[in-house]
Amino acid sequence: MAEKASRGQQDIPSSSPDENEFPFGYPTSICEDVPEQKYLCSNCNNVLKKALQTLCGHRYCSACLSWIVRNNKNPVCQKCKEEDPSTLSEGNLLAEERAFGDAAINKEISELRVHCVTLGCSWCGTMKNFEEHQILCEYALIPCHTGCGHVVMRKKLADHLENGCVNNMTVCHKCKQSLSSSKYQKHSCEGSLYREQKHVQAETPSNEKNHSGLSVSMDGCRFSEVGCSFGGSKEVIKEHEKTAVGTHMLLLLQYIKQLKANLCTASKAANGFIPQTELNVNGAEKSISDLCIPGSLQINGDLEVDCLTRTSVPRDESVVQQLVREKVISELENKLHVFENIVAVLNKEVETSNLEITAFRRQSELDQNIIRGLELKIAELHCCLTQKDAGLSRLHKSLLFSEQTSYDGVFLWKITDVSQKLQDSVTGRAVSLYSPAFYTAKYGYKVCLRIYLNGDGMGKGTHISLYFVVMKGDYDALLPWPFRHKVTFMLLDQNNREHIIDVFRPDLASASFQRPVHDMNVASGCPTFLPLTKLQSPKHAYVKEDTLFLKCIVDTN
Repeated sequence: MAEKASRGQQDIPSSSPDENEFPFGYPTSICEDVPEQKYLCSNCNNVLKKALQTLCGHRYCSACLSWIVRNNKNPVCQKCKEEDPSTLSEGNLLAEERAFGDAAINKEISELRVHCVTLGCSWCGTMKNFEEHQILCEYALIPCHTGCGHVVMRKKLADHLENGCVNNMTVCHKCKQSLSSSKYQKHSCEGSLYREQKHVQAETPSNEKNHSGLSVSMDGCRFSEVGCSFGGSKEVIKEHEKTAVGTHMLLLLQYIKQLKANLCTASKAANGFIPQTELNVNGAEKSISDLCIPGSLQINGDLEVDCLTRTSVPRDESVVQQLVREKVISELENKLHVFENIVAVLNKEVETSNLEITAFRRQSELDQNIIRGLELKIAELHCCLTQKDAGLSRLHKSLLFSEQTSYDGVFLWKITDVSQKLQDSVTGRAVSLYSPAFYTAKYGYKVCLRIYLNGDGMGKGTHISLYFVVMKGDYDALLPWPFRHKVTFMLLDQNNREHIIDVFRPDLASASFQRPVHDMNVASGCPTFLPLTKLQSPKHAYVKEDTLFLKCIVDTN
């Protein structure tokens, strides 16, 4: 059985102070709004950091997934176990190589609004700038780098090093008194600081012997010229110079201030303000020729002396300049190295991005091909659908025709919208109307009616004309010709009072009743079937609700 992959936040080993403060996801307390569930890690339940999505669809922080896989044998996704333990399969097993970076969710998380939770800090911004702020936050508590054990705010570290750090002490070489940096700058004792530094340097042996009597090479700190008395092997000196940067800078600042004061004093003496013999720095007399005074000095009003041409820069000052130059060069080299690393990383990211863009383009081409294929299929289906619609329309008409078809020689024709159709007949838009076909018997003659609502021939404009039409049928070859059955027309009174009836027998010599050659013969019937004035008579109900009924009876005996 796989061990439990997900543990509480307290079970996850915390990072060292030098590492990122939130390696296993960002706490939800830094978010200004409550984050959605999709932004939370399935393990630590914090906001995802470098989100990875597993094959089962759940998301984990990159560090969380690595920790689960490293500390469990055959780890199973805890979310899957919680949702439905009965459906666990191989797809629910967790492995780093089976997870992929979720770029979409990482982008959404980087835009979340967050704020700093450090007491006193009012910074607000987006998640993508949160870690950079954590590194620079002035209110963050950090340990003193000298190893004194104190934890101070980042903005108060300089004050701590100058006033309160027990490891940041300077020993006066004259009185052997340990002083803090601020007190050391104000400290003064008898004797010249410069001469004392030289004296201490002269008394410090470059080589000492160890307990076995062998000679051990001892070097002094490069800042011994400005007051640092630390000595030791080259490795120890290098470590000392890395950790005592703040102390060295304070010593260098003190030395430069003292040198500047000496130069100012010498300059005043050269211009006649004080006697040259009274020049004394910490009890040591200095000659004008031993000091570098920029520019030209006027002595006794006549003699012009150029200090720069007569004397060289003092060795102490050149040493300071050399140290500063080396320090600046070292820092620039470090920055250059950092920038080179950044450029290398960016180049790798650009290459990765180019590969991803190429893959996206290929995928886009494949998708476009798929889309074009689907569009062709849709067009084909549309054509098939159109054909099917046409077939359904024909079937619908055929069904309606079958429902209205009569096979006993009796046909009732219902005409709706009579007023509109009468108007169309008057204007010539639709002069006549044909009825659906009907039959005198199952395999008999095929016939229909034709009506002129505004009349035809001698009844035009005054009467309704009604005609009988013999049509070409499927069984004409078996039927006797000419057509010789009696035909009765009836216009029904919808009040059942007085129907209009007209009867005629076919003229056997007329072409209208011979076997049809075309779809239908010439219509034959009653051109003056009903006067139009009688059609709308209030005494009769030939037209009711804009509808009239015509009945045709073919005598089949």
